[in-house]
Amino acid sequence: MTRREALKKMGVMAAATATAASGIEALAACSPDNTFSFRKMKVLLLNGSPRPSGNTATLLREAAAQLEKNGIESEIVNIGGTAIHGCTACAACRSNAEHHCIFKDDICNRLIDLMAKSDAIIVGSPVYYGQPNGAVLAILQRMAYAGGTYMQGKPAAAVTVCRRGGASAAFQTLQMPFQMLNMPIVTSQYWNIAYGSAPGQVSQDEEGMQTMRTLADNMAYMLKQFDSGKARKPEREPGTFTNFIR
Repeated sequence: MTRREALKKMGVMAAATATAASGIEALAACSPDNTFSFRKMKVLLLNGSPRPSGNTATLLREAAAQLEKNGIESEIVNIGGTAIHGCTACAACRSNAEHHCIFKDDICNRLIDLMAKSDAIIVGSPVYYGQPNGAVLAILQRMAYAGGTYMQGKPAAAVTVCRRGGASAAFQTLQMPFQMLNMPIVTSQYWNIAYGSAPGQVSQDEEGMQTMRTLADNMAYMLKQFDSGKARKPEREPGTFTNFIR
């Protein structure tokens, strides 16, 4: 190799090194802590309890707070204590551009519109006779039938709370529509279940509350990973374990 050829090769290598370095600097500048920056994302949390400040709400607030720590916006919507229509399978929703249910006097169409603007959903419910609250089931079925196009492919999770038993069956029931809509189900360190009876009592279930935080961490990770492929795996809290008998 001649001296000229050697110098030319060295110049090419130096240019490549400088380009790579500038790329690394640009990536590091994406955010103050030198991590990759992500677009703003939002999770819709549906409180399927008629009590806006009950145990289901307590669990959802814990998840929402953890989502916020991960840079994910959240909105909790309560179904309220008003009457909710069940689906009549009239198929009228299939003929309107808004993908709205024909019943316009309850919260369903508002939730469909919010789902269209959200990146994921968490549905929480108390346990009634081993099942989710009938009102939230009616809402979820109508959302899936009328506005399923806005739910397709978005991460989803169910959360249930009970006094003693039936939570597993209710939890599984809530997840069924997600699986029919190609929605990736977000898991936690355990099933998304917690225990409590009197309003706010669920906050004493330390493992249940931790399960909500882990669920939120996992949902944030999934959303960021789907969006960029560059998400950092969440750090786990030391495990907390509680039992029925203390």
